[in-house]
Amino acid sequence: MTNFISVQLKKASEVDLAKPLCKFIQQSYPGAEAQAEHCRAAEELSRLRKSALGRPLDKHESSLETLLRYYDQLCAIEPKFPFSENQVCVTFTWKDAFDKGSLFGGSAKLALASLGYEKTCVLFNCGALASQIAAEQNLDNDEGLKAAAKHYQFASGAFQHIKDTVLSALNREPTVDISPDTVGTLSLIMLAQAQEVFFLKATRDKMKDAIIAKLANQAADYYGDAYKQCQYKDTLPKEVFPVLAAKHCIMQANAEYHQSILAKQQKKFGEEIGRLQHAADLVKTVASRYDEYINVKDLVDKINRALAAAKKDNDFIYHDRVPDLKDLEPIGKASLVKSTPVVVPLSQKFTDLFEKMVPLQVQQSVSVYNQRKADLVNRSIAQMREATNLANGVLASLNLPAAIEDVSGDTVPQSILNKSKSVIEQGGIQTVDQLIKDLPELLQRNKEILDESLRLLDEEEATDNDLRAKFKERWQRTPSNELYKPLRAEGANYHNILNKAVQADGQVKERYQTHRDTIALLCKPEAELNAAIPSANPAKTLQGNEVVNVLRTLLASLDEVKKEREQLENDLKSVNFDMTSKFLTALAQDGAINEEAISVTELDRIYGSYTQKVQESLKKQEELLKNIQNAHQDFSKMKQSNNESNLREEVLKNLAVANDNFVELVANLKEGTKFYNELTEILLKFQNKCSDIIFARKTERDELLKDLQQSIAREPSAPSIPLPTYQTTPAAGSKPAASPAPTPAPRTMVGTKPQPPARPPPPVISAASSSPSALAPSGTAAAPAAAPAPTPGASAPAAGTAPSQAQGPPYPTYPGYPGYCQMPMPMGYNPYMYGQYNLPYAPSPVYQTPGQPPYPPPQQPGYPFPQQPYYQQ
Repeated sequence: MTNFISVQLKKASEVDLAKPLCKFIQQSYPGAEAQAEHCRAAEELSRLRKSALGRPLDKHESSLETLLRYYDQLCAIEPKFPFSENQVCVTFTWKDAFDKGSLFGGSAKLALASLGYEKTCVLFNCGALASQIAAEQNLDNDEGLKAAAKHYQFASGAFQHIKDTVLSALNREPTVDISPDTVGTLSLIMLAQAQEVFFLKATRDKMKDAIIAKLANQAADYYGDAYKQCQYKDTLPKEVFPVLAAKHCIMQANAEYHQSILAKQQKKFGEEIGRLQHAADLVKTVASRYDEYINVKDLVDKINRALAAAKKDNDFIYHDRVPDLKDLEPIGKASLVKSTPVVVPLSQKFTDLFEKMVPLQVQQSVSVYNQRKADLVNRSIAQMREATNLANGVLASLNLPAAIEDVSGDTVPQSILNKSKSVIEQGGIQTVDQLIKDLPELLQRNKEILDESLRLLDEEEATDNDLRAKFKERWQRTPSNELYKPLRAEGANYHNILNKAVQADGQVKERYQTHRDTIALLCKPEAELNAAIPSANPAKTLQGNEVVNVLRTLLASLDEVKKEREQLENDLKSVNFDMTSKFLTALAQDGAINEEAISVTELDRIYGSYTQKVQESLKKQEELLKNIQNAHQDFSKMKQSNNESNLREEVLKNLAVANDNFVELVANLKEGTKFYNELTEILLKFQNKCSDIIFARKTERDELLKDLQQSIAREPSAPSIPLPTYQTTPAAGSKPAASPAPTPAPRTMVGTKPQPPARPPPPVISAASSSPSALAPSGTAAAPAAAPAPTPGASAPAAGTAPSQAQGPPYPTYPGYPGYCQMPMPMGYNPYMYGQYNLPYAPSPVYQTPGQPPYPPPQQPGYPFPQQPYYQQ
């Protein structure tokens, strides 16, 4: 027999995995140490890919181990990196393993930004290399047989896994070599070869013939199924089909041979001869049709010897009736092989390079949790700040604490002096002016970045639309308007954020203009500030009054509440809890993460006490403000009121309000500046994301354009024009033009086989018997004596002659043929049958030597058993 069928490896284009992965790592992981570690792992992954795909691989276990490690690593990083066209965009390009290409077009290939596509192609190479390693094994020892069977079953499982997953992994039509039909056939071929290896081992171990027959019959079944799957498809190399057909016949012949031995042991001598005859017919078909692919001489000799011995014994001793083939009991089947399922990790030496990186699902859960946490903290802080502003507003409207400090009526109250000092220390009105001046520049910078990002998307989308309109259905890639929907939604969100920021900036500027003069007054020295405040002489002194003391106590309590609130705000901001371990545990236990349930539970546990303190602070402030307002009413009744006093009190109120507005304006402006700076970083990342996807789309576009140009170059320049009937119909007496297509193997048409003529009378041996006309078969014209010898290939062999060599695989579904399992067998030797072996007198252009007449010497007496040394059977 010949070597087993092995599969060619796919060829991959070079890809730099390190750069896009490192960019994603730097954007997603803030820690410098973690970034450096993960980037080193990304570079190691890129080197591993180059080692697995960037060089020719030896047919050795170590090469297969490298491929398996790379496949395992792809499976490990799949949940950790968002490989897609609009996130981590890496375009993988692979060539069709079976496409030889053309002179102008090159071989077929497919480029996709899909990790599933890369995994599928790598697994295909794993199965292909395993088939090559199995085919190289020495099948003369147990180690080689075991290794071959193991690798064939693994290859079968790999191809079967691709068949089950390729369509969902690619979401588009794959190349022919990894299509479900092709890999399904390859899986069955590998399974058949594994079964054949077990048959060889059983034969070598001299197991019972009944078992060996069942193993061989099962292998024949597998080969027949594989042939039937691919006989009408031009997906596999053409040399595969005759090998499958020959292997089907050979394994069936082996099954019949070993079953005949079992029949002999059971004294069923007629069945023995019937099975051996069937086996002889099968191997004779292989020898005649597929001799250039598989050598079965040893098997033919073994079966013929057994058949001759069985016939001799039966003719002289047993005289058992030989049953027809259809009357023989079917041989049983025994399958010892199974496709090895693909279970990651496939490599025994696999170590995850990104072991410390959390899966993408955990990252997303942590991100959502952080958003929930930020919402809770911001909500609590906003409540406290709103309460503080409310308290400041109430005190300013009551002119507290300035009212109880201003008992003399001609000096600046101490609280106003403290406020003035605080405003001056913070830069006063110049600080606000500078912050307001910087806002438009920051805003404009963000707008330019966003506009440039969207412009890049618009340009690429316009180019894609133009090419789609030009090539129509040939332009087979995701439309840009669909691919960019997430990016455009993100860009629209940034636009809304900027619009809201512009509105907020306007409100801040308007409030600043309202209180600018009062804030400027607070920035003046104490003498100028005192001069600007009207003086008033109260009618009586309230120093030491009980109402004043109550107010001071209440104000002190309110200040204490404010300080506690500031501390509580800092505590809320400083709380930090890493939820990664929680989510990893949930993922390991349940296989999924219920983020909402876990996050709500943990937030309540961590922030429950702080939320309660916030509510207590708000409630305490509400009671204090109520008491302050009541005490102030009593204070107002005791204090003498006049125009000067009212005017002075109004100015002091305005100064207190100006201080509060100054503090709030500075905080808002600083927060706005920080917001714009942070937004700039976010927009730069957005711009990089747009640039990356546009670069990937440009690369994909160039590849697609190149493929389209090649496919157009392969197309015929003009449609084929049918010839007129008078040009295609041969003239009378002329031969039709020879077809350039290869001549198919001769077929035996069941039911239409011509019957041989009646037995001719014995020839009369005379002097005329040496003439060519006397040697011609009955019913044929005598050849002229002076006819020149035909040149080799000048004439086709006569109909009915056996082919000299294999001319093509059998096609088991033509009219009259029952199916692939019952292949047409050549007839046994019959000296009286015309059309096969009984034409020894016809000239043979193949075996004729130069100068020899086109006929052999006269036959010697002894007809009808003529000597035939001249023709090789």
